[in-house]
Amino acid sequence: MTDDLHVLYVHFHAAEALYERLLALLGGFTPVVQALPPDAALADVRGALRYFGRDAAELATLLRVRLLALHGVDCTIGVGPNPLLARMAAQGGPEGAVRAAPTDPAAVAAFLAERPVAALHGVGPATARQLGTYGLDTVGRVAAAPLSTLQRILGAAAGRRTHERARGIDPAPVVPNAPARSAGAERRFGHDELDPVRHRRALLSLTEELGSSLRASGRVTRSLTLTVRYADRSTTTRTRALPEPSGHGAALADAAYRLYEGLGLQRARVRGLALRAEGLTDAGLATLQLSLDPGDEKARRIEAVADRARARFGPRALMPATLSGAA
Repeated sequence: MTDDLHVLYVHFHAAEALYERLLALLGGFTPVVQALPPDAALADVRGALRYFGRDAAELATLLRVRLLALHGVDCTIGVGPNPLLARMAAQGGPEGAVRAAPTDPAAVAAFLAERPVAALHGVGPATARQLGTYGLDTVGRVAAAPLSTLQRILGAAAGRRTHERARGIDPAPVVPNAPARSAGAERRFGHDELDPVRHRRALLSLTEELGSSLRASGRVTRSLTLTVRYADRSTTTRTRALPEPSGHGAALADAAYRLYEGLGLQRARVRGLALRAEGLTDAGLATLQLSLDPGDEKARRIEAVADRARARFGPRALMPATLSGAA
């Protein structure tokens, strides 16, 4: 039995409401659990291998069986020598399975080579497009590119980080109880909702909830991710970076509407909308552009008053007129 494979990336399927319970079950295997809300977690099981008398893949199978038996929740688990390769293993096939990444350097190179560069954790759509303009559209091509070339394209730090990830190198540890770097909210419709007006109303409600939560915790977000759930249980996910980090309701609503409009749903049968604020950072540390717009300053003052009213009288004490009477 080897401990080369000791990191699990667990993706829970359609179980946001049970997320805390699922994390607690995972914590029964190892105390080194890093939450990745709303539906995933990393776990370092190095210390649990000898206790359970199993290797990491066998332990992952046991975890999956317990999740199904106790909570009726299936999951996909990637097993790897580091968080990056565990994530990549989980993404390498259909849902509901345990898949292990290789550990031999040559096998790792082959395992990653043909994957699109956007599949690498930490490489966002903008970086993937930038690399693609130079023909570096697969992980294998990025791995074969000289470090100096990547640094000229992406900058010194980002170039080195991408160069390492393309080779399966990820020195980041699993950090238990790491501060959440994202926050989300979801609205489910009671039926197949085709009305774009109701879709936009739900988005406004979501941005109001997220914005209020961010401001209460003194954080701002760098980007928003919209997930649309359809009647056939399929989903579409899109992410949009904000012009600057913000927790301002108007900025969040504008980004959410642009995400929605970019999908061109055309009377799609929507069952739910989820919005996630990602790349959270302390509002005091964020660089914000000074605004000379008196209307924007007035909106922020009103927002502050509304936040105080909600804190004292409840979340529905003050809300936009569009949401008045909405479920």
